[in-house]
Amino acid sequence: MFLCCWLALVALIPTTVSINPGVKVKLTEKGLEYGRDLGMATIQQKLKTIKVPDMSGEQRVSPIGKVHYSLTNMHIVNVGLPKSAVDLVPGTGVRLSITNAFISLQGNWRVKYLRIIKDSGSFDLNVNGLTITSSIAIKSDETGRPAVSSVNCAATVSKASIKFHGGASWLYNLFSKFIDKALRNALQNKICPLVADAISDLNPHLKTLNVLAKVDPYAEIEYSMVSSPTVSKSSIDFSLKGEFYNIGKHQEPPFSPKPFTLAPQINNMLYIGVSAFTTNSAAFVYNKAGALSLAITDDMIPQSSPIRLNTRTFGAFIPQIAKRFPGLMMKLLVKTVKDPIITFETNNMTVQAIGTVTAYAIQPNATLSPLFVLNMDTSVSARVYVSGVKLAGAVTLNKMDLTLGTSYVGDFQVGSLDNILQMVLKVVVIPKLNVQLAKGYPLPTLGKMKLVNTQLQVLKDYMLIGTDVQFTG
Repeated sequence: MFLCCWLALVALIPTTVSINPGVKVKLTEKGLEYGRDLGMATIQQKLKTIKVPDMSGEQRVSPIGKVHYSLTNMHIVNVGLPKSAVDLVPGTGVRLSITNAFISLQGNWRVKYLRIIKDSGSFDLNVNGLTITSSIAIKSDETGRPAVSSVNCAATVSKASIKFHGGASWLYNLFSKFIDKALRNALQNKICPLVADAISDLNPHLKTLNVLAKVDPYAEIEYSMVSSPTVSKSSIDFSLKGEFYNIGKHQEPPFSPKPFTLAPQINNMLYIGVSAFTTNSAAFVYNKAGALSLAITDDMIPQSSPIRLNTRTFGAFIPQIAKRFPGLMMKLLVKTVKDPIITFETNNMTVQAIGTVTAYAIQPNATLSPLFVLNMDTSVSARVYVSGVKLAGAVTLNKMDLTLGTSYVGDFQVGSLDNILQMVLKVVVIPKLNVQLAKGYPLPTLGKMKLVNTQLQVLKDYMLIGTDVQFTG
């Protein structure tokens, strides 16, 4: 990836609907400098492909008289871009400038004079003081991804020096008076189109922006832009939708994103703010898909546990179960009945989930006999972290409150089941959930992008990821 991979993050994409973002990204000056370094290598390679046309003409050179000359087979041997800068133009966009650049080329020369005298050889040409400035325009393509183009490009060459091999000294007079300006003009006319091509060639890479990223069989997350970015002197801030949807069905949740502002930090190249709206939209999607349920049987309980999912164990606390269903195995169905609610406070992320636990006795013919339904209100603490280019997590149980919903075996003390149900949550439900959370969901990325030196903070109403970036291809 190159300079414009960064610039894709600042695309001035017009939108028809203005909504608050679920995800915000800040690109700092440090990030722009890294992007500039990568971009120079691309432009340098492009300028090495300059094709200088053959040149010929006639000029009168004292004391030789009229000289017919031709320069042929000119080709670039070296391009240097020692000094460059990317400047943010507040409220406008980005300006790329390259100064003190140079181009070296080689070619062949041939002259004819005094009607019958011919001479030929080779030459080395050094063009110095090359300056290139270009403004880069970015817009949305038909897929909602960024597309880039170069506008208002200008290239100037201040001087050129030549060394002829095999020729007489008067050739330098011919060059300095007549050929120098023509060669510099020819080069200047070639540079801006190649710079424009170098930028345009990045558009296929920009199509890798994961505007709609699949998470798993249930969900995908959308990272389309919801407003034009804000360009300041020191950074570029832009807003992404950052919303989970069921695969192939984009139904809005019954809540909207709230405005939030990223903390003013500049040590990393990139800052990504993920709001509570984004994570709560995930909870909405998974609950709607029926993915937040788990059937638990005894074979899922560790063999070392003295507590088994059978009517004997539960009969010790609810005697009527053992009497009516002696010697049977049991099944528990744990599921949410409302969308879990995720909240962010400073250094603390919690998930509040309301669900039910339905207990069944498994008859010898595999039919299920309902025993009771418990209402369960649980709170878990979440630890979030960045894994590769994904945001992953793990949860631990804070507390669990049980109340009786329905009993098919008569009245009993619900509190007597607290230890059993906490054990089931801790050794079965939460580990299963953590396996899924460890897979993570994709952050907004471009191409083969790696996140390095990553730090994550949980703040009020959002989490902030500070990271540097490497492009590996």
